[in-house]
Order: sequence, then C-alpha cells, then structure tokens
Amino acid sequence: MSPALAVYRRLVLAALCLVGGGVVAVLAYAWTGPVWASVSGAAALSALVCGWFLAGRFQRSWGYAEAPEEFYTTYGVLVRQMMVVPYGRMQVVDVTSDLLEQALGLATVRVRTAASTADTRVVGLGLEEAARLRDRLAARSESFSTGL
Repeated sequence: MSPALAVYRRLVLAALCLVGGGVVAVLAYAWTGPVWASVSGAAALSALVCGWFLAGRFQRSWGYAEAPEEFYTTYGVLVRQMMVVPYGRMQVVDVTSDLLEQALGLATVRVRTAASTADTRVVGLGLEEAARLRDRLAARSESFSTGL
C-alpha cells in the first residue's frame, strides 16, 4: 500500500478532530463554562495524537494476494481480519477515489459478491495499480464464472 494512505488518514482525522472538537468546545463553553470547554478540547487533541500514530499502523496493516483460485485481503490494527473471495463469486470489481484520494494519487478497489458479507476492498493503491488490479480481477472473475 502507498505511504500516502497514512497521509490521507491523518488529514481526515485532523479535519474531524479540529472541526468536531472546536464545535464541542464552543458549545461546552456556552453551556457549562471554560472548564468543560478545556476538557473537550483536550479530548479532541488526545484523539488526534492517538489517531496520528495509528494511521501508520493502519496503512501497514493492509495487504492482498492473488492466488490461482481465490483473492485474499488482510487488514486490521487491533483485530486482524482475512477475507477470501473465490474468483467465480465476484460480481463487480470497481475502482473508487474521492477528491482527497485523487489529490494524493490513491484509489480503492472494491470487490462485490452476491453475499454482502463477502465484499472486500483494497485501499491505498496508486491509481494505475488499482486499474491494473481491477482488470486482472475482472478477467479472472469472467474466466471462473463461465462454468456456472
């Protein structure tokens, strides 16, 4: 995964903590006074610091592998998860990228199956790499599903 994924997570976290923490601090100051405003500001700041360090771990936790008959994804910082999706079960493989991801050159490959619990995604890929992965998965999906 691209190191820009950690930058993306940190930017989103900073925006949420600063805006959300600022709103909560202003409301706390208006309703209860400066003590609770300071407490809410400190809570937002500590969430920002913790999330800042966890963003790198989050980026390093993502991985994927293409086996002969299945597609594997693994992710998770506190709880590791591994998804196995057989190529023949894949229905839709698409690439998405929001504005911030596009600015950082990132994309997400989403793999959808008939069972919604087996859907998976690969985040933090470069745009070209994501398009190549999508094409490979779609081609393998078609070749495995022709026998159904």
